[in-house]
Amino acid sequence: MIEYKSVSLANQVFEALQSAILRGEFEYGELVSEKKLAEKLGVSRTPVREAMTRLSQDRLIKDTVNGSIILGIQPKDLRDLLIIKQRIEPLIAVSLTENMTEKELNRLKDIVDQQEFYSSKDDYEKVMRLDTEFHDAMYQISGSIVFETVLSQVHHKLLKYRLASLKDEKRIRESTGEHKLIVSALSEGNASKVEELLLLHVDHAYNSIMKGATDGTDNSREDN
Repeated sequence: MIEYKSVSLANQVFEALQSAILRGEFEYGELVSEKKLAEKLGVSRTPVREAMTRLSQDRLIKDTVNGSIILGIQPKDLRDLLIIKQRIEPLIAVSLTENMTEKELNRLKDIVDQQEFYSSKDDYEKVMRLDTEFHDAMYQISGSIVFETVLSQVHHKLLKYRLASLKDEKRIRESTGEHKLIVSALSEGNASKVEELLLLHVDHAYNSIMKGATDGTDNSREDN
């Protein structure tokens, strides 16, 4: 059931459904209705209708006369999303380095420290949430609304596949180590090193996620 927050109920419903879809909690091609979703979330149909309009615009669902079909992010979209991330993320290196303050650097260090702590406790889902926080923080610090918007959307849309990679504990620990190296380069003000490390980090993520998808960690079908 949705709990009351300061944001609108429609936004809460949207965020809840978006997260559920991106986490793979619905089957690809599953037919859902406003009524059933409203009952599941404990809300009226109006905020569900508003949320589903946004989900349709984001192409996470497809509207039909019988209800809405779950699409989510399919394997055929995965490669495109990863290529966008691969090509664009290293481009924030210069602005990220130039905009770095002691406060923002400590913010990134704190996230990495938490990642290391929860990794030592084998709480990899928490580590994954901190991974999202780390990347969102970098995009924000870069000072570019365009980069922040595009990269944040791409990173979040990869959630289902990133969660699947939780099975690869070695890669999760490596990723945290790569974050630590990026923070170190930022503390030195070395933009070229930051760019090099971001490219390496994204390349490793690309290979890990694609391997997981190929090995069958995602069983979604593609549209014909």
